[in-house]
Amino acid sequence: MVAGLQVSGMTPLTTIDFPDHLACVLYTQGCPLRCGYCHNPELIPFQADTVPVSWDDIDDFLLRRQGLLEAVVFSGGEPTLQAGLPVAIRRVKDRGYKVGLHSAGVQPARLKTILNHLDWVGLDVKAPSHLYARVTGRINQAVKNRQSLQLLLASGIAFECRTTVSWQQLQPEDILLLARQLAAEGVTRYALQVSHGQNCLDPRLRGTISLGAEPLADLRRDLESLFSVFEWRG
Repeated sequence: MVAGLQVSGMTPLTTIDFPDHLACVLYTQGCPLRCGYCHNPELIPFQADTVPVSWDDIDDFLLRRQGLLEAVVFSGGEPTLQAGLPVAIRRVKDRGYKVGLHSAGVQPARLKTILNHLDWVGLDVKAPSHLYARVTGRINQAVKNRQSLQLLLASGIAFECRTTVSWQQLQPEDILLLARQLAAEGVTRYALQVSHGQNCLDPRLRGTISLGAEPLADLRRDLESLFSVFEWRG
């Protein structure tokens, strides 16, 4: 048992959630943000309707997968809100796995306490600062996200920044502005994830909007020029 940790689901095998590693993903319950494109809205409430996955079951799985899996990724929801996350990370490390984290950077203080135990981080950066509240449905989150980014930049830990975009909320020029800001901060790896609106939190964002091939090609070219590693996902 790990007190203060609520895991609501698990992906037993993935090749895309921790670069160049075979990993499993643990999805923690609860997120303070209200991003309209969120495709896991069932993970937003801090109390789930379903029975949580017990740590005993997780630990048993990790024991059986030793030598097959290389890493465990804590995702969500927002894992840094879980008081039991530091203990869970140590338990995973004790089993011989690397640890990855998916986070929106909402809790820089807790991120700071676990940085030395992480091997890779995927930091969600939602929008340029002046549009952050529009995308997340919450105020003051841009400052916390930037604090988390500064911690990662200073840590030397491998990480990527990524942005999920609904073209109903942001335009290519907004993404390019954000990307230029990140590159200027020192970010070298960036991914753009295009939302297709399935099962998203805000019904108004369901479905896709086509911007046309030329604007998207121009954006891709500009983004590729800014980062050592750039991925267009979706």
